[in-house]
Amino acid sequence: METQLLIDNEARAATGQATFERRHPATGELVTRSAAASVADATAAVESAHAAFRKWRLTGPTERRRVLLKAADVLESKTPAFIEAMAAEVGASALWAGFNVYLAANLFREAASLATQIQGETIPTDKPGAMSMTVRQPAGVVLSIVPWNGPVVLAARAIAYPIVCGNSVVFRASETSPRTHMLVAEALVEAGLPAGVLNVLTNAPQDAPEVMDALIAHKAVRRINFTGSTRVGRIIAQKAATHLKRCLLELGGKSPLVVLDDANIDEAVKAAVFGSFLYQGQICMSTERLVVDESIADEFVAKFAARAKELPAGDPRREAMCVIGPMVAKESGNRLNAMIDDALAKGATLACGGRADGALMPATIVDHVKPGMKIYDEETFGPITTIVRVRGVDEAIAVANDTAYGLSAGVFGRDVNRALAVAMEIETGSCHVNGATVQNEAQAPYGGTKDSGYGRFDGRAVIDEFTELKWITIEPSVQQYPV
Repeated sequence: METQLLIDNEARAATGQATFERRHPATGELVTRSAAASVADATAAVESAHAAFRKWRLTGPTERRRVLLKAADVLESKTPAFIEAMAAEVGASALWAGFNVYLAANLFREAASLATQIQGETIPTDKPGAMSMTVRQPAGVVLSIVPWNGPVVLAARAIAYPIVCGNSVVFRASETSPRTHMLVAEALVEAGLPAGVLNVLTNAPQDAPEVMDALIAHKAVRRINFTGSTRVGRIIAQKAATHLKRCLLELGGKSPLVVLDDANIDEAVKAAVFGSFLYQGQICMSTERLVVDESIADEFVAKFAARAKELPAGDPRREAMCVIGPMVAKESGNRLNAMIDDALAKGATLACGGRADGALMPATIVDHVKPGMKIYDEETFGPITTIVRVRGVDEAIAVANDTAYGLSAGVFGRDVNRALAVAMEIETGSCHVNGATVQNEAQAPYGGTKDSGYGRFDGRAVIDEFTELKWITIEPSVQQYPV
């Protein structure tokens, strides 16, 4: 597969015909060859978006809605292409790829519904004969940056919400999933999005700092939304702050699933399997910690491990029933193996699974994890999760909050009032009572706290993220001033 840049709705080669390659993490075979944008290409993309913004900001809600609704239909029609691209580029199963397309299409439709919800209000004023009000206006060019792990839905939200608010977008696609991200852009072009409203860049990994600096610094860029690691998110935020530019950051996670002593264990196991091992645990809200009351821990772990052992593994390009595919990079295996060795040396045990072989790793559960082990604190981002045994509700809450992250969480308990009270105490942007940590609905605000970032995607919350609030007054033509 080959991809080029998309500027003014035209596929373009990068300056000097520069390219870079994405190779399969397990086999090393060439998967995608993509245009490697330079600073000059990045500048051209922003300038195109800035010119398009002047017209797009004036389009009515019906036209914005029409484009996004059409894009949802086109996106769904490309489902087979998305499944093929995601299997090759990021080792995704057909289940995860299809789920991505389903979520993204729903997101386009939800974004379309916001076209008439971008509203201001009237404000009481002490000035006789005056009217005071607020209006919301598009911010300008939005720089959107997303990762490879949920490439369709993450791209959709980074593009659709700014566009429906009247902005134009420069979308920096992941160097790991360039073809997948370009398919999203192609759906919008086919839906009739005017030239320049969405421009797409790909760049070689070694060029990222220079290209990103140029994009963030450009005067036409007024908003930055970034989804990715906390480490890179901090860099983005710091650079944006020097230019006084607002960011929306959705970063890393160490999501806990709390299993109380009265939980329905079988249902909690279902949620744990789904949350821990969907897409090899490489989702920002994957369940990386099972906080389990010690009175039920033995039964829970036994059932959880039995289910995890049944999950089929392999290459999703060749095996239709594959659930556990290869991780995105072979280096992930070395990182996770070091965590396993550290945990076992400090008293943890393996309930199932074991060490990785490069990018390949079975579903793995590490039991009796405690503070002081690397795996207790560090994000794993692989097909591995941990069991932390606790005594009582207070300790469960304390352990759930004993992390730098605060993205998603879940609580299982038959006493719904008690489970809800626990959910209210957990320091995360979302928490699900008797549900998995991995959840997303386009009508509900999504984002994190603490080191998981700030700002919210989805729902009406995005209107604040991608518009400027302006105060306007209409005053009598003749007034008296004290001076």
